[in-house]
Amino acid sequence: MRADLMDILRCPVCRGELTLEAKKREGAEILSGTLTCAKCQVDYPIDDGIPDLLPPDERD
Repeated sequence: MRADLMDILRCPVCRGELTLEAKKREGAEILSGTLTCAKCQVDYPIDDGIPDLLPPDERD
């Protein structure tokens, strides 16, 4: 995912703002890391450049 998407991404649970912790980058792309909601403290993983924004109870 691209870091500039942070301006539009919101938590699907509470619509709060997300913060980014990038673990692996390739240029402007974030390949792995975590998005965390500052409001409800839910974490959303980023794997292979794709954020998993499913609510926690809907994940496998």
